[in-house]
Amino acid sequence: MSNQPPATPTPASSTLASRGIQPRFGELMQGCHKLVMNRLAEHLSGVFGQVDDTLFECAEKAENNQVQTLFFDSMRDIRKQRAQIERTYHQQIAQSFADFIDGKLQPRDLPSQLDADKLSLVQNEDYEESLLVTNMSSRVKARCAQSLFALEQRLALLNNGKKLSEDSNPFGPLAIAQTFRDALTPTPFPLRIKTILYMLFDQHMMQNLDSLYEALNQRLIEAGVLPNLKYSAQRASSRPAPSSAPEPAPEIPAEPPRATAPATHSQPHTAPSPGQTGTASTAPATAAYQAVEPGDLSGPPSGDPAVLFSGLATLLSEHRQHDVDAPLLGGTRSIASFAPRDATRTYSANELLDALNRLQQQSANDLSQRLHKPQAVEGLKADLQQQLESHSSLPGQQKLSDQEADVIDLVGMLFDFILDDDNLPDNCKTALSHLHTPYLKVALQDKALFTQHHHPARRLLNSMAQAGVLYGGEGDERGLLAKMQWVVERVIHGFAGDLQLFESLLDEFNEYAATLQHKVELRERRAVEAAKGRDKLLGARQLAIDVVATALNERTPPAIIRNFLELTWADVLVFVLLRHGERSEEWQRASEVAEQLAWSGTPLDANGRERLSGLRIALLEDLRKGLELLGGYHEDGIRRLLQDIVACQHAVQAKQPLIAAKLNPTLPTSQLGAMLGEDAELATSAPRASGLSPRAQQLVKELESIEFGTWFEFVINGQPRELKLSWFSPTTRNYMFVDHSGQRVAIKPLTLLASEMEQGLARIITPERAGPLVDRALNAIYRVLQRFTGRTAEAT
Repeated sequence: MSNQPPATPTPASSTLASRGIQPRFGELMQGCHKLVMNRLAEHLSGVFGQVDDTLFECAEKAENNQVQTLFFDSMRDIRKQRAQIERTYHQQIAQSFADFIDGKLQPRDLPSQLDADKLSLVQNEDYEESLLVTNMSSRVKARCAQSLFALEQRLALLNNGKKLSEDSNPFGPLAIAQTFRDALTPTPFPLRIKTILYMLFDQHMMQNLDSLYEALNQRLIEAGVLPNLKYSAQRASSRPAPSSAPEPAPEIPAEPPRATAPATHSQPHTAPSPGQTGTASTAPATAAYQAVEPGDLSGPPSGDPAVLFSGLATLLSEHRQHDVDAPLLGGTRSIASFAPRDATRTYSANELLDALNRLQQQSANDLSQRLHKPQAVEGLKADLQQQLESHSSLPGQQKLSDQEADVIDLVGMLFDFILDDDNLPDNCKTALSHLHTPYLKVALQDKALFTQHHHPARRLLNSMAQAGVLYGGEGDERGLLAKMQWVVERVIHGFAGDLQLFESLLDEFNEYAATLQHKVELRERRAVEAAKGRDKLLGARQLAIDVVATALNERTPPAIIRNFLELTWADVLVFVLLRHGERSEEWQRASEVAEQLAWSGTPLDANGRERLSGLRIALLEDLRKGLELLGGYHEDGIRRLLQDIVACQHAVQAKQPLIAAKLNPTLPTSQLGAMLGEDAELATSAPRASGLSPRAQQLVKELESIEFGTWFEFVINGQPRELKLSWFSPTTRNYMFVDHSGQRVAIKPLTLLASEMEQGLARIITPERAGPLVDRALNAIYRVLQRFTGRTAEAT
């Protein structure tokens, strides 16, 4: 990086502290200190000002009462700890600045590389916090590379010309983020709550550091500290190729520099080596393949994305060396197999970039025709090879470097995974497949696509895939496809190396997806409320049916009495129960009427007949009141029905069963049964718990503690269908399931659900399957490459 020659340094014995007695220098340092402290205090207040709203929103979406209570309790705890956290934070920032002035500031310790799969709980939480801090600071370093470089050069001049590393800058992003972590360390907050605080810190503090660094640089420029400093990005030197290769492998290309900050860290410019161009470039993705140890390549995929990426690179290299023509995941061949067999030279970075730009331009020109058909991975590789060969200055003699081929193959397998993903609707797969070319450019430019979960292009792909899984079905959510296609068009037409495009598209798409989510949640909430009402009816009806069944137990009254009890009086019992409750006198009397009516339809002895004669008037009066409560009967109809019941009683007691059998008036079907539809049959059709197998009974116990929001896959008419458990009735023990649009699809009694799971007609979808698309894809690719290279993963 070029800049004017620094001023002659002061003697080594002169420190910033000793220079502080000079009025002009002391005023400059105090001004910088005040500027930083005021800005950081303002942003930190913004963090805590947003805490209550964020935690309240999280509590509303909590998966259970325990988690909801955690969020509510944390609001109070954070308010208690806020003053101490802010005081500690400001004190440490001020102390770091004082140490810098005194020449005692030590570089921050970078988080060590750990195997996330082998950590204890405490270590794992510490590791997670380290990742959050590292990712926050790395994004700021990438975004503010130009202003940070300038600030470090100017601070170095003030520091007697002593070079300042990026992590010993007292105002650097690592210092600012790590100080917040230090301030949180003594607090009792669990990791879940700390993660929310880090997220808010990132939004309010880290994303506003751009203006702070610009203001600090401007303050120093006005004071005459390197006012003419210039900035240009460094092109990282190529890694030496093996001695057997005729020439060094070129760097992976990046886009030309733009007005915005470059995507990766930059250092002072050095003269290009022979064969290099002077064009600025970010460090290649493949250059860092071995920066992290790949771990145990025979074990399961690592949870650390950097380790996973390194392992993928090693496995790809082994696979290529073993058989370059062997198919990869999805059946597509390696891009290396398309090259001429006798090629000895490699394409330059610019040649590869130009070929990809031409492919992207072709896609943009006829995108409206292409967008409705999936873009095949092998077809794109063939087109890329054709572009490289047709514009080559040495036709038939050039090939891609091994590192570039591996990145192209890895991105190809990612998109093959998308096209084969059973979770995604076909129309969503088709739309996403057209992002292949721009995402290949991103991967070649920035390895963070694979190593950082928060990379904007990765998050955009994950968000669109998740929305496709959740809302890409039938109904109003068809508008999602149009939105996804719009995003794809924007990327293909607009991506020229600036990752900020993905950030802006991610924000806009997430806003649209949030609207869809709100509609689905509202629809699901209505379905749950309706189900609760129907379930209350079902519970009351089941209790009424039990009362009637008890009354008819071991009794065989004539059809008129049996039908009246089962079709009509059962509904009366439901209305009485819902209106007055199970402990009311009205409910007790209605149940007693059912018992007396069933008893009156059986042959009685002399005492029984005398008792029946004495209670008949009261019994008929209660039957009349019940029919009037039920509605649907005119006065004449009630009178004729009661007359038929009395006639039946007399015929039974006179031992004239034929006459009793003829008294069978047509009764209306159960109004409640018709209202509840198939739900009314659930109680009778579901298998009884006592009749279940031991395995099904064990499943019943497991299902009793399952959480709402769990996704199941059912086999319906031979076709798989994913449904979400939305509600469980503690009274009827029925489970309600909704589809991706929030519509109620099925009500299943607990015993029936357990039976279907035992038969393989239903199963719980594992969390891994519901994970982010890119994570699932890379893990699947890793396992496939393990098999291809003769390794087998440990059981997980």
